[in-house]
Amino acid sequence: MRSKKDVQHRVVTTVQRRLNRVVRRLPGHQLIETTGRVSGQPRTTPIGGRRVGDQFWLVSEFGERSQYVRNIMVDNRVRVRLRGRWHNGTAHLVREDDPRARLRALPRYNSAAVRAVGTDLLTIRVDLEH
Repeated sequence: MRSKKDVQHRVVTTVQRRLNRVVRRLPGHQLIETTGRVSGQPRTTPIGGRRVGDQFWLVSEFGERSQYVRNIMVDNRVRVRLRGRWHNGTAHLVREDDPRARLRALPRYNSAAVRAVGTDLLTIRVDLEH
């Protein structure tokens, strides 16, 4: 028997997979590029977050169940596209952070969506290279 969290995860990720094909092509959208843990190929995922100095903060709605988070756990070297420009960085899962409080400091619309569909919120910090 599947739990409510499992069903919600499956439904949301199915919809996101279809939408992400379009969103990845939009020039102004924020993206994170990880290295596929099995394929070794670049994997690009639309995200929402905020740059604060030399750091970029975001919250994953499905925590370690998110494919890009699982990729980060194997290789935390990432690239983040902000305002059309790619930045290299190192991603860190910040388990001790309060993701709900973090969402209040991030862009409103994305944060509302993450809160609405998320089941296992997890804060991620990307230390951007100069």
